[in-house]
Amino acid sequence: MLPPGLACGPVTLGEGFTPLIQGEWNGLSVFWKLEYLNPTGAFKDRGTALVINDALARGVRRVVDDSSGNAGASLAAYAARAGIHARVFVPAHASLVKQAQIAVYGAELVQVPGPRIEASRAAERATSRDTVYASHVWHPFTLVGMATAAWEIWEQLGQRGPDWFVVPVGQGTLLLGVWRGFQSLRTAGLIDRLPRLIAAQAERCSPLARAMGAGQDEAEAVPSQVTMAEGIAIVKPVRSRALLEALRESKGLTPVATEQEIEQAQSRLARAGMFVEPTSATAVAVLPAIQSQILPDETVVVALTGSGLKSPPK
Repeated sequence: MLPPGLACGPVTLGEGFTPLIQGEWNGLSVFWKLEYLNPTGAFKDRGTALVINDALARGVRRVVDDSSGNAGASLAAYAARAGIHARVFVPAHASLVKQAQIAVYGAELVQVPGPRIEASRAAERATSRDTVYASHVWHPFTLVGMATAAWEIWEQLGQRGPDWFVVPVGQGTLLLGVWRGFQSLRTAGLIDRLPRLIAAQAERCSPLARAMGAGQDEAEAVPSQVTMAEGIAIVKPVRSRALLEALRESKGLTPVATEQEIEQAQSRLARAGMFVEPTSATAVAVLPAIQSQILPDETVVVALTGSGLKSPPK
């Protein structure tokens, strides 16, 4: 299903093929897609594998990226595997565990004071003739890698698609990639309908929810507020227009969760054997808001995107 040449790159850590397990939440039957069991503990590895293989094929020896943690750790790991030097710019307030993970792979870690956007600006300034901005946000192969999650879900459900796909959304690469993955399955005649997309956001940082509510074609930047769901604290997604198009085409929703709801969801999930970071728990925290719209025989898949070991409770 991958484009020619991408499926057999030399750099891999065994990404993908994550479990899909059945469960329930407040009486709602769901399937949990355990993306936090990817090699570096987050879904980012799907896209990073393709990005780094592309960089290696082009002779790139130095890469930079900006990240609140998971993407940076993924890039650092795959760059190390490929023998490429990585420099990762992170918000100074990002999880210290995530920062340590970036550094342990041998990447150059650069802490940037201020809101998340400042790390992006610093990474862009660091790009030069011999240093490539290997951004998980901008690189098109990221979305190609994310599409593999849709194909796995189809296979794991017995060659059928879900009715609902719920995912925490910051930049939205997983949502867009999975959407394109399901579109390709429909084009191939393997499914006859597409799932409804649920873009879960933190109440303190919810640009897509505001844009959907206002009927906008593109999200506007929202005020920067600190949220425990740091992985989705993006004030304006780069691909907001495409995200909003996908959400509307799928008859999707953009529910938001409070800090208390996110914290409680993280704790309850852990007691069910799934320890995820607050960002991942956001997708679970919004389930009560959409439960009344889900029919009893419909299939709901919830992406649990990052390991709780990255952001342990204080």
